[in-house]
Formats: sequence, structure tokens, C-alpha cells
Amino acid sequence: SVRLKESGGGSVQAGGSLRLSCVASASRFCRYDMSWYRQGPGKEREFISGIDRTGRTTYADSVKGRFTISQDNTKKSVYLQMNALTREDTDIYLCKTDRAEVCSSGYSLPDDNWGQGTQVTVAS
Repeated sequence: SVRLKESGGGSVQAGGSLRLSCVASASRFCRYDMSWYRQGPGKEREFISGIDRTGRTTYADSVKGRFTISQDNTKKSVYLQMNALTREDTDIYLCKTDRAEVCSSGYSLPDDNWGQGTQVTVAS
């Protein structure tokens, strides 16, 4: 199965920036469609942004214009650049695989793996 590891969370002042990273580890798969979600205490998990293997991106309205998702398929990694952070962005951020492509085949299949999450705290 695919294992995911997030990093880059931390504490930042309002208006500041953070860059989250998520790396996938599975020798069988080389490219992924991946997403970022966030979840706070007592809150439902919220979709933030997604990117597919062609580089097509989607964003939640709450982060559009402030967050940028990108990927590096050679590193099996996805990134989330977060700018103009506010207190409302304080949450645990998790990455997720949506689809995985078998190396050197072009064949992909649905995938549903989650990382452990990384905490982002924005102080006013």
C-alpha cells in the first residue's frame, strides 16, 4: 500500500506563509493524483486542493488565490504553498492519494491512502 508522510507544518503569524510537503512511498507506483485536506477539533474534514497527474489543479473557495498546489513526480511528492495565512487556517493538514499510476505502464487505479497529518497554527 502507499504510505504518505507530510512535513512543513508549524506556527506562523497571521499574514505569513508555510509550505507543506507530502511524499509517497510505494515502489510499484510512480505518479499520483493527490489532494490536501484539513481538519480541526470538532470539525469535518475539509477538501483544500487537488492535483492530478497531468498537473490539473482544483481549489476550495476558502483558499483560492492564497494557496498553490504543485507536484514533483520524480520525487513522488506534492506541495502546498500557503500564503496570507489567517487564524481560520489553523488545522491539521493531511495529504491523500486519489489515484495511483503503475510505473512504466500508464495504467492507474483508484487509491485512498491518508498521511498522518501536520499541524498548522496561525497566531493573530
